[in-house]
Amino acid sequence: MKIKEKLTGGIFMVLALSSISALVLITVFIIVQGAPIIGDVGIFKFIFGMTWAPGKGEFGIFPFIVGTVIVTLGAAILGVPIGISCSIFLTEYAPEIVRNLFRPAIQLLAGIPSVVYGFWGLIYIVPFIRDNIGGPGLSILAGSIILAIMILPTVVSISEVSIQAIPKEYKEGAFALGLTHWQTVKAVLLPASRSGIVAAVILGIGRAVGETMAVMMILGNAVALPESILDPVRTLTTNIGIEMGYATGSHREALFATGIVLFVIIMILNMAAQYASKGKQR
Repeated sequence: MKIKEKLTGGIFMVLALSSISALVLITVFIIVQGAPIIGDVGIFKFIFGMTWAPGKGEFGIFPFIVGTVIVTLGAAILGVPIGISCSIFLTEYAPEIVRNLFRPAIQLLAGIPSVVYGFWGLIYIVPFIRDNIGGPGLSILAGSIILAIMILPTVVSISEVSIQAIPKEYKEGAFALGLTHWQTVKAVLLPASRSGIVAAVILGIGRAVGETMAVMMILGNAVALPESILDPVRTLTTNIGIEMGYATGSHREALFATGIVLFVIIMILNMAAQYASKGKQR
């Protein structure tokens, strides 16, 4: 029995180490490939440079950073309130039959390929914006709408679990004090599950930051700073996806360096989510 337990433990350790090793190898590979161009151009000029012209040796990714931030912020503004509202509805107000229908439907959103979201946005959202709001249609607004839909499963699922994890005594005590159902949700349940909801929002934002195919199809991919939400932009991920297929030399190194910046952003978001989750446990 002891030999079997040790063997099982060893197998799990090897599997865990293989996962960590894969992460380390990917990190080292990206840094080795992208660090030289950052050293040549200068980290400040690379991050805050306004011109991206690989043929002329100009590698400034600031317009891509701005595009990434604006599109992600738009997705959060649109998607987070809907996601939290859905989680509240599913945990506190929905009948069992409705709950059993909504949960699989929301989870199904996570399984739809991103290219399908992009194609749907290209066929319906882009023409609607162009004909009824203005601009070319391929825009920040279109990308934000698509990303808002794509982050819903993350926000809804984690927020719902956080609310369900609250001890039922909290709710019973609020009712005993005379609070209505909505007052209990607003004053007791949401504050008690705040750290879990924050973690859900951060993970949803991380999902939006890392998305490539869907936003590549509907953002317009203009290499310029936007002046309104109806302007086309290019994000960090779409720039890599568009140009990596034909990039060589310093151009290729600059795309890997862009990956380093994106990797750092994602790591910061993940650490923030873990910190929020630990706050929930405390």
